[in-house]
Order: sequence, then structure tokens, then C-alpha cells
Amino acid sequence: MFRLIALILILIALALVARDGYASWQAEAVRIMDAGTLWAGLHQDSLQLAEPAISRHLHPFLWHPVMVTLLLLPAWLVFGVVGIGLWLLTRLRARPASRDLFMRH
Repeated sequence: MFRLIALILILIALALVARDGYASWQAEAVRIMDAGTLWAGLHQDSLQLAEPAISRHLHPFLWHPVMVTLLLLPAWLVFGVVGIGLWLLTRLRARPASRDLFMRH
């Protein structure tokens, strides 16, 4: 299940890279969408509600500077890092040690 989510996040990151590339080509200048702009474009109200919710219910430090920094990063980078990180976490399974023991005897 987590691998599927990771794959979807990686595909979204690739789509965002393509979108930024196309927008840059059209404008004949570098145009990179940050994560905050993407979020605002998808659902402005939830972005506006996130700041007071995170600051009040979790910790103010989590909004500024942590979330603000993440929201200013390129959207493809955020999705890509989370997707690749999740993919790697699903691959880091412990190898069965018992198999090695049986092979030696």
C-alpha cells in the first residue's frame, strides 16, 4: 500500500517537473511552482486554516519556519522527496537472519 502511495507521489513530482518545464518554455524564462502556490491553487481555504491549526494545536515552530520553508520549495521537490523517502522506507526490510544460519550448516 505504501509503495503505491510512494509511486503516485513520484509520478506527481514528474508531472510537476513537466509542468514547470512547459511553463518555463512558454514564458522563455524559468517558472517553477512552489508548494504553497500549488496548495493555494488546489484549495485556498485549507491553506488559510492550516496555519492557525498547526500553530495552536501542535506548535508555532512547526508553522514558522518548518511549514513556511516547505511551502516555498518547488512543488516537484516536495512530492519527489516524500515519494522517494516513502519508497525507500518500504524497501528497508530486515533480511531474515535465519536463512543465513541454515545455509552455513
